[in-house]
Amino acid sequence: MDKFFMTQKGYDEAVKQLEYLQKVKRAEIVERIQEARSHGDLSENAEYDAARNEQAANEGEIIELDYKVKNAVIIEESDDTSVVHIGSEVTVYDADLDEQTVYTIMGTTEADAMKNVVSNESPVGSALLGHKKGETVTVKAPDCVYELKIMKIN
Repeated sequence: MDKFFMTQKGYDEAVKQLEYLQKVKRAEIVERIQEARSHGDLSENAEYDAARNEQAANEGEIIELDYKVKNAVIIEESDDTSVVHIGSEVTVYDADLDEQTVYTIMGTTEADAMKNVVSNESPVGSALLGHKKGETVTVKAPDCVYELKIMKIN
């Protein structure tokens, strides 16, 4: 069975999103399907087809999110800055690019690449976990391998 690591906040947000998809969005889609049906011939009704496709996508999202919530492992938030763990904010130095970047390591459901919040299962996240300030880790990305030096752990 898969386990999905989440903070309590991430878990609460996932449950809230699941409830929205099940109770609000599902009802809105059913309403659009009924409206489209009232227009007659379904074989050439683009509005009906679009609503049915949206319904299928919503149901898929519900199934996926429900599975993650049911298999969630709530991680304790920790003030320990001696080693990188889920919940850590880590400043790293990439010598190849000559730049520092700050990553926050979270569970898969809370990852947001646009905000440098990486999953514990991502190449960067998994490479950093368990390491200490001053250590250099090797990141094995799908298209390359590179090193990051841990400068700071918050």
